[in-house]
Amino acid sequence: MATHIQTATIFGLYAEPVDVEVSSRSGLPSFLIVGLADTAVQEAKERVRSAIVASEFEFPRTKITINLAPADLRKSGTGFDLPIALALLESRGQLHTKNIPRFAIGELSLDGRIRPVPGVLSIATCASHAGIREMLVSEENAEEASLVPGVKIIPCKNLFDAVNHIEGKIPIPPFISKGMNLDSSHSHIDLSSVRGQEKAIRALIIAAAGGHNILFEGPPGSGKTHLARCLPGILPRLTIDEALEVTRIYSISGILPKHGYVSQRPFRSPHHSSSGIALVGGGSAPKPGEISLAHRGVLFLDEIPEFSRNVLETLRQPLEDGFVTISRANGRAVFPSRFLLVCSMNPCPCGFSNELETSCTCPLGVKNLYTRKLSGPLLDRIDLSVEVPKVPIEELITIKTGMTSKDARAKVQHARDIQISRYAGLGIFTNAELTSDMCKKYISLSQNARKLLAALVDRWDLSARSYFRALKIARTVADLDSSDIVQEAHIFQVFEYKKMRK
Repeated sequence: MATHIQTATIFGLYAEPVDVEVSSRSGLPSFLIVGLADTAVQEAKERVRSAIVASEFEFPRTKITINLAPADLRKSGTGFDLPIALALLESRGQLHTKNIPRFAIGELSLDGRIRPVPGVLSIATCASHAGIREMLVSEENAEEASLVPGVKIIPCKNLFDAVNHIEGKIPIPPFISKGMNLDSSHSHIDLSSVRGQEKAIRALIIAAAGGHNILFEGPPGSGKTHLARCLPGILPRLTIDEALEVTRIYSISGILPKHGYVSQRPFRSPHHSSSGIALVGGGSAPKPGEISLAHRGVLFLDEIPEFSRNVLETLRQPLEDGFVTISRANGRAVFPSRFLLVCSMNPCPCGFSNELETSCTCPLGVKNLYTRKLSGPLLDRIDLSVEVPKVPIEELITIKTGMTSKDARAKVQHARDIQISRYAGLGIFTNAELTSDMCKKYISLSQNARKLLAALVDRWDLSARSYFRALKIARTVADLDSSDIVQEAHIFQVFEYKKMRK
């Protein structure tokens, strides 16, 4: 018979509802799970058997068949343990349920305890859309599941407690969420530790304010990596909607913080030996890669020419679209990837081709091969290019402490608040996310600014993509100045950070 307790399976970023059906009849004792169940689901048989016995229930010595419907939907993960156990107990009359639609999700230990599983936020969202009134989860998953309104979240310690709650013998009170505490403070490197790089600091603030991609180029030891690691400290706090997006990604990846949600913007820094799948995501059961784990945060590629060119080329589509699509034989998964790309590189393998005091030792062919790792289309997607020169020792000693991360973050937050208000209801949060049609509607230029931009575009023979990216950066510079109209000075500042190539 079919149980009133449902569950769900994860594919990509979303969950699909699954009904657990049980057939228990006379015959040689056996335990069979059907319905495109993967290895983790098949192994539930032993966990469920042991948990039922340890919880002082009787495990039926009959021929048991568990069907996970719909049968053509692939099922994966250990979260099916709890609903299978409850369905089995109900089929044998050891669990008397009321006719209440409810979800259950959780892994069972051999002694009957309920362990947390990944993807609970997506499953709770699925339950809400299906009109489910109640959802049973482990105590560790309760905070995460409670982020979805409209569903009572019942935190269960073990199988015995879950059964007593369903039967009404010892009801478990619903979990009350404390809400999301989105921390705007960061324990990262403070911007005041940077010396003598005013131009780079200004570019960093513009990038953070509008979500624009940035490239730092300079010799070894000039502070490129240090600047990049200061960026998380000046980023604005996550909005509620952004935090839910990021939390969903981290949940299905199984790396959610203990408090049940992501409270700060991600900062991901993969090694240059990372594969394309590690960076973009994939696998037989698609999982998010680094670009999705950096969603609404920062993806830092240190020494970007050291990455494989094929790997770097996989970034082109996500940088343009803000999402990545992974197609497999059993379905298609779409992961968001709206991140701020920060890159650093030396001008050549030895790093000293632009230095006067230290001569470059790289052969011409080696240098050209090094710089050609970055294709034109990829560079076209990088908004700001900044030279980070070596700072003389005398200046490092004498220069006073500069702008703090707190002060820079206040400027960035002010600009972001303007953008969030401007684009309310559009599903975007930054100027960098504007489409070309939106640029025409939301970016107003003064007459002089329009003439200057047209002249510079013609002078450098810029592509349409570069034109619109320059326009969006100018809008961010104007937001930092609290200006409704993009002025001539804002256009000049944009092209100060554009690397032109003929």
